[in-house]
Parts: sequence; C-alpha cells; structure tokens
Amino acid sequence: MTTPTTVPATGTPAVAARRRGNRWLAQVGWRHLVGVLGVLFSLFPIVFVLSAALNPLGTLSSTELVPTQGVSFGNFGELFQRTAFARWFLNSLLIAGVASFASIFLSGLAAYAFSRMRFRGRRVGLLSLLLIQMFPQFLAIVAIFLIFGTITELWPAIGFNTPWGLLLLYLGGALGVNTWLMKGFFDTLPRELDESATMDGASHAQVFFRIMLPLVAPILAVTGLLAFIGTINEFLMANVFLTGTNSKTLAVGMYGMLQGTERNVNFGIFAAATLLTAIPTVLVFQYLQRYIVSGLTAGAVKG
Repeated sequence: MTTPTTVPATGTPAVAARRRGNRWLAQVGWRHLVGVLGVLFSLFPIVFVLSAALNPLGTLSSTELVPTQGVSFGNFGELFQRTAFARWFLNSLLIAGVASFASIFLSGLAAYAFSRMRFRGRRVGLLSLLLIQMFPQFLAIVAIFLIFGTITELWPAIGFNTPWGLLLLYLGGALGVNTWLMKGFFDTLPRELDESATMDGASHAQVFFRIMLPLVAPILAVTGLLAFIGTINEFLMANVFLTGTNSKTLAVGMYGMLQGTERNVNFGIFAAATLLTAIPTVLVFQYLQRYIVSGLTAGAVKG
C-alpha cells in the first residue's frame, strides 16, 4: 500500500517566504549587489596604493594587492630623506589655501553685485564669465610665459619659481563658475533683508559683510572646497612655472618621481607621498561636509 505524496499548497508559509525573497531580490536586492560592486571597484586603487606604500621593497614590480613580504614604513622615511616632500607640501598648502580664500572673496563680491545690483552690462558680464570658462587657461600659456618672463626680470619675488607668482596666475581665473554658483545662492535670499538694512542706514559693504556673508556660509564652503581641491591638484601650469626643487608643488614634485627609469624604483615612496597628500583634502572635506549638500542644492535653485 503506497502512501500518497503530499504536495504543499501554494499558500503555505514557505512558498510565501520564497516569493517575498524573489520579489525583494528583483526590486531591491540587485541594487545592493551593484552598490557592493561599486564600493569594491572604488576601494581597489586605495588598497593597492596602501599596499605599495607599506611594501618594504618599494618597487612597482614587487607590489601586490595584499602584502605578502611584510609591512614596513621605510618608504615614508625615504620620502623625506630623498626628496623635498616637506617643502612641496608647505608650498601646496600655502598656494591652495590663499588661492581658495581669494577665490571665495572675489567670487562673493562679484556674485553679490550681479545678484543685487542693476547696472549696464550686467547680463553681458555674466555671459562673458561663462564664455571665458569654456576655454582652459592653458591655451594662453605662451602669452602668460612671456609676460612672466618680463616680470621675473623686474620683480623676481613674484616671477618664476616662486609660490607668489603662481598664486597671481591662479587668481587670474578666480572668477567664473563659482560666481554663477554663488549668484544663484544670493538670488534665493529675500531682498527685504537688504532693504531693511538700507533703511537703517547700512551701506552696501555693511550689508554684504554683516548680513549676507553669514547667510551664505554653505555656498562659501562649497566654493572654497572646490577651489582648494582644484588648486592643490593643478599640474599643467605649475609644471611650466615651477622648475626649482624647493619651489615645486606636490603635483609637480611627485610627477618627477615617476619620470623615465625611476618609475619602478620610486613607486613605493610615490605611493607613500600619495597617502600623505590626501590628508589635507580629507581634513578640509570633513570640516566642511555639513555645508556641502545644502550649499550645492540651494545654489542650483535659482539662476
């Protein structure tokens, strides 16, 4: 006598749980999979650079994703002994810090004028700033080089191989996209603030510094961060104007480590320098991160 096989009903808890699992995988689960793959893809170069920096041999050919020959901090010591990394680091911090501050100040003044004042040429000025930014500064490298050649002969302190000369070069492009971004943020502020302050006898400068600047702190943080990152990573112009060992920035100095046959030998100290170079940018980002989202979204609301 055979025992009949019982077929589970389609409405049993096991079948319902399996259906819920398939529905979750089809609607949400694949997104988690894509997210995990994206994180792994992003972490791969970081892990590789960290492994190269801790590699005791310090060569590209001996670097592996997971260190198998031990861990050593010798590359960091050789970085400061064999190169002028400390000087490059200070030069980059000085130039990036001053350039980002000046960019914020000049862009803020221009954005306030374009947002709050009505004058002849206002629209043409805004469109001109946008048009100029479409052409990279490097297109004018020949003319700029000739100008700075004369400046170096007359005022060597702001000529070639000086951080102040490169800073002046960067300030020439301080206005541009940041002005548009800050103008959009200024446009979101009610004009009643300006009018009430003016009725109380405040000048344009007092309205700008005492009332407007505290209210636009998010966009100041955003533009400052963008200017700092762009300046500290700039290479083309700095490579032309800085040739002396002690006058180089991080980008120019680190590029020299991998030139010619030195690429394989110096890869360990180059990876160590890369990790140290990321510290200022990470610290600035962590300090300003609470302003990032609100500044970017509010600045794009109104043009």
